[in-house]
Amino acid sequence: MKSIKLLFATLIIGVSIASCSVVIDDVHDSRYVTLEDIVTSYDLWYIDYNKTTGNGDVAFLSKAFTISFRNGNLYANNNLVDIGSTGSGYGIQIGYYNTNGGFLEVDHGLDGYFDFDVIEVSNDRIKLKDNYNNVTYYLEGYQNYSFDFDQIFYENIEYFLQEYDAWEKSYVSDAGSINEFDNENYLAFTPENLTTFYSSQDQVGTNIANIYWDYVGGYEVFNVEGYDNLKILTLHYDSFGTEEFELSVINDGEISLYHVDSGTTYEFTGKGFIQYLKNSSLKNNVSKEGRKRTKVIRKTKIRRNLK
Repeated sequence: MKSIKLLFATLIIGVSIASCSVVIDDVHDSRYVTLEDIVTSYDLWYIDYNKTTGNGDVAFLSKAFTISFRNGNLYANNNLVDIGSTGSGYGIQIGYYNTNGGFLEVDHGLDGYFDFDVIEVSNDRIKLKDNYNNVTYYLEGYQNYSFDFDQIFYENIEYFLQEYDAWEKSYVSDAGSINEFDNENYLAFTPENLTTFYSSQDQVGTNIANIYWDYVGGYEVFNVEGYDNLKILTLHYDSFGTEEFELSVINDGEISLYHVDSGTTYEFTGKGFIQYLKNSSLKNNVSKEGRKRTKVIRKTKIRRNLK
């Protein structure tokens, strides 16, 4: 029988073998803890993927932003679009779980069965360790009402950009000088190395499945010094160089791109929402296969132009 490992500064003073639970002494206030108590103590467990260790992979955890344990049912937010409202904030059900054996047993709807050691790092942090696949995931606990669903967009902006088949230009400001990007009406961002974008000059209103993608190139997202709700997006075009934008999220389906060199603001609207665990809504020649989270280490830039 695997044990629940509690990594506290205080000593474990009692173990109840019959229930695989522990009693700990924390500032002289003992509490009775079971594995079920631990995993259900928070509504949402945010997966801090950048802290993941090991060379293995558990696909359903690599895709998810949050997971939730509710009465034997396992839920996940695999998408950023509609996060906070889908399933009342818990996301979609992806399988079932069981804690009766003293370890976390998961039956995932697509990926099958997994066993995890649960290691409590602190009262709001746990680790899920899969010894078979040699990988450990770090999770942070939040209650639904206190979770910053808006900030998660900026922390995971690369993945948000991937959640539509295409982004269609829907607004161009009067202010700003004429530039080459004026001709680009569609963008698409894909899971290919987390750095690939597609661009098209097809007329606005084109059926997304019929878009001809004129250009495939690389892009990069930067943090902005002093700002939590702003990113810098650079698109690398061979023909007319690198375009730099201030990227901000308007809502679940709209983004704003302020073109730094010209002073033009563009808005793009997402078309063809892709719900992960299900097939893409549209078929075209943009690669969307195999999306999962990878470690993202962003560089930081200083904001060049103030509007």
